[in-house]
Amino acid sequence: MSQASPSAASLVAQLEARARAANTPAELAFSIANDTLPLVGFRQALVFAGSGRQARLQTISGLALPTEDSPYLIWLRRCWPWMQQQVGEAGGWLPAPEDGGASAASDSQTEPVPAEVFDGWAEWWPQGLYAVPLRRRDGAVLAWAAFLLEQPPTTLQQQALAHLAVQWGYCWEMLGGKPRIGLRQRWQALGRKRHAVWLVLALLMVMPVRQSALAPAEIVALDATTVASPLDGVVKTFHVRPNQAVQAGDLLFSLDETTLRHRLEVAIQSVAVADAEWMAASQKAFDNFQSKGELALLQGRAQEKRAELAAVQAQLARIDVRAPHDGIAVFGAVDDWLGRPVVTGERIVQMANPASAGVLIYLPVADALVLEENAPVKLFLTVRPLSPLNAHVTETSYQASLSPDSVASYRLRATLDTPADQADARIGLRGTAKISGGWVPLAYYLLRRPLATVRAWSGW
Repeated sequence: MSQASPSAASLVAQLEARARAANTPAELAFSIANDTLPLVGFRQALVFAGSGRQARLQTISGLALPTEDSPYLIWLRRCWPWMQQQVGEAGGWLPAPEDGGASAASDSQTEPVPAEVFDGWAEWWPQGLYAVPLRRRDGAVLAWAAFLLEQPPTTLQQQALAHLAVQWGYCWEMLGGKPRIGLRQRWQALGRKRHAVWLVLALLMVMPVRQSALAPAEIVALDATTVASPLDGVVKTFHVRPNQAVQAGDLLFSLDETTLRHRLEVAIQSVAVADAEWMAASQKAFDNFQSKGELALLQGRAQEKRAELAAVQAQLARIDVRAPHDGIAVFGAVDDWLGRPVVTGERIVQMANPASAGVLIYLPVADALVLEENAPVKLFLTVRPLSPLNAHVTETSYQASLSPDSVASYRLRATLDTPADQADARIGLRGTAKISGGWVPLAYYLLRRPLATVRAWSGW
């Protein structure tokens, strides 16, 4: 800058100071577009962040933010990549295109001017454009500063702008931080190592892994007896609590006997009436031949009433239901059963053997696997997520049914492997089971669900 006049040198020094005082790239771009007017004398200044088709208009002189989608800004975004190509990587002067002619770039090459560029330039721009790139220290272009002028800049102005472009590029780099390197650039930077990466990926895709699936599970009793209602009625009283340990013969629950008591009284009176009629007919049979003929009928009716009485008495003896053997009484809340009508054979209580705890698994149809015999299972209980229990599958359902969560699932039963696991498994606990299937390549393991989804969607 030794050839610069004192006024030009002073302006350059002021512009450098303002560039260093900027806190963000946006402030730096605003200073470039507005503070250089005394030095260059432009009609309008533009600052683009980025380069080529990825360039984005950052600042226009005289405007705070170029956010309006006006016809001018739309034309500028479309035509700037072509103008930048004409200016070249080093920047320079680009004169206004002549009507129907060609535009001469800085490297003396000519190229037909697009009609859109010519029409917009004739409407909005002056005689020429002078652009300078703002580069990083490694030479990569960070931004472009473009000045619309009536005539080419002088040599002194070009030297000043070239000097300022270096300072602006450095400040822009420092304010913008380290550049983000995309995956494509990282991949290209590997060079010949990419072949090794492809080879490693191919080996990983054929690496055998064990197929597995996660499903909700519950600890249940494999050896359990169902205690059902012995007759139609209404549950009156529960004598045990849910999950209570009981012994054989202990009273579990009782049905309401009001209806049976009334039927019993009616049956007793019916038996008494039938006996009285039969006794009266027996006494008349000695001298009345007709009464002797009715004797057999009345005797049969009396026996029928006695049979009805015996049936009612047998039903009354069954309203108190007792435990058939030792175990744990498994059922829902007591309040859910009290006063509820039940029918003969309806399950009310399940007598479970705590020594035969197993796992009931609801495997969703979407996650179904081809399971081998005694397929291993790991059960992660909700109360003990860090201590899984080991089990193996012993039974699978042939058809899918709805799980308690209303999901079409296969019912799997598994047996715990060790007595220690059985001691830690309390009936009723829930968790998540991991079912392991056969060995498959890693590619199949990763793509099984996507391929199944595509096939279900496309029908292929």
